[in-house]
Amino acid sequence: MSKVSIAGIAHDGRNVLIAHRNPTGQMGGRWEFPGGKVDGDESDGEALTREFREEFGIDVIPGQQVATAFFYHNGEKVDLHAYSIQVPHKGDETPYVLSEHTEYKWVDIDSIEGLDFVDSDRLIYPSVRSFILNGD
Repeated sequence: MSKVSIAGIAHDGRNVLIAHRNPTGQMGGRWEFPGGKVDGDESDGEALTREFREEFGIDVIPGQQVATAFFYHNGEKVDLHAYSIQVPHKGDETPYVLSEHTEYKWVDIDSIEGLDFVDSDRLIYPSVRSFILNGD
């Protein structure tokens, strides 16, 4: 059975929430759509809720699935599922409390192509972009 990772896609018009990983690990110091691993018997939605509480100190509301892909990490297949999420108002009034990232920002979806993004999230980027721009 494959491992499952999830990504949360928060957007406001063309702007999408991304986060800069801490500098450790194989993909350290790169940008990503925030998320993490699904643990045990968790649903994808439960994992999204837990990951955003742990990594941003916020409660999110998971929505529809917007992208899927798979990749191999250390020889193991990992299924990646991305979901739209609702987040508190962009962190403007109450900044997000980061535990796994050095910073977060809202960027235009097209600017992601020029960023040092993690490889797995590059796989879902075309579908995420289409979802944000076209609603599909």
